[in-house]
Amino acid sequence: MKKEYLMAPGPTPVPPEVLLSMARPIFHHRTPQYQEIFKEVNVGLKYIFQTNNDVLTFASSGTGAMEASVVNFLSPQDKALVVRGGKFGERFGEICESYGIEVLPIDVQWGHPVDPELIKQSLIKNRGVKAVFTTLCETSTGVLNDIESIGKIVSTYDETILVVDAISGLGADDLKTDDWKIDVVVSGSQKGLMIPPGLAFLSVSPKAWEHVNKSRCPRFYFDLKLTKKAYDNNDTPWTPAISLVIALGESLKIIRKESLSNIFLRHRRLAEATRKAIGALGLELFTKSPSNAVTSVYMPQGIDGKNLIKLMRDKYGVTIAGGQGELKGKMFRIAHLGYMNEFDVIVAIAALEMAFKELGYKFSPCTGLAAAQEAFLKC
Repeated sequence: MKKEYLMAPGPTPVPPEVLLSMARPIFHHRTPQYQEIFKEVNVGLKYIFQTNNDVLTFASSGTGAMEASVVNFLSPQDKALVVRGGKFGERFGEICESYGIEVLPIDVQWGHPVDPELIKQSLIKNRGVKAVFTTLCETSTGVLNDIESIGKIVSTYDETILVVDAISGLGADDLKTDDWKIDVVVSGSQKGLMIPPGLAFLSVSPKAWEHVNKSRCPRFYFDLKLTKKAYDNNDTPWTPAISLVIALGESLKIIRKESLSNIFLRHRRLAEATRKAIGALGLELFTKSPSNAVTSVYMPQGIDGKNLIKLMRDKYGVTIAGGQGELKGKMFRIAHLGYMNEFDVIVAIAALEMAFKELGYKFSPCTGLAAAQEAFLKC
């Protein structure tokens, strides 16, 4: 018998009560019953986004909301500043280019956070930039960016909005949408929100709504004007993912009960223990500015990362993530995101040690486990 453990940065484990909620009999969505559930969900989303702005919901992956954050605020030939420090920063650029938007890239070495000063200087140099796109947690590298500082810079430009991909970071790393003057925040359901994939979210500031009225990009399903009209009546313009919305309602209750401050503390503890274990095993972290959602690690010399991922998944039942793009086989990522506690980290480190031993990496057995447990006992 083999138990399965999800320790990749999405999808993440789902709490039992959330799973059970999706087993309820289905009902029609154009009813007061659904509207009441959706109304409660919308209030809960504002809590976790830390905003008074509208938080709109789509039945899509996070990439759908990323596309919505382009086509609703920009027009062909507009200029967009795009921070490209990993796979998902690059995705923002690819979406912009697909709609004829001029991309002004800020290319950051993978594993490094963007220097907010680079954004400041680029905005000074390039007049008429309509949007700045960046990530909170760049999932492909585990890097945490300084969104607060970036928000202070972009907010001084009346015609420029700040768009942040918080698909992995939301609910793990602090993100004060309103206080940090973030105009658009994108997220998804299968990370810190602790439900299956299939929902995407977009918070929209009053400043960003002004851009919606000027945008000339084609859109239909992701048209925010249609979405907003339905949202104001606790509804959606298209058929919603009813069971996922019910599940989200349950997960948001769990989040409220734990509180954001305790959630951020829990994620920090899990991240710190994971990194103590990594250091004790003689391994090197990939980033110096790590997110609390995921720990990225260089593979030791002579060990193929693809073999490590496969062995941990197929033999030990622990799914972690490998490197993406040019980092395939060269690094691995352990998530500590969403519905996880100390013992999930202990299991992941134990499986990592067993797999490394089998692959021929030399270390003292239980070194990582001891370091993780010691870290938990200290905090």
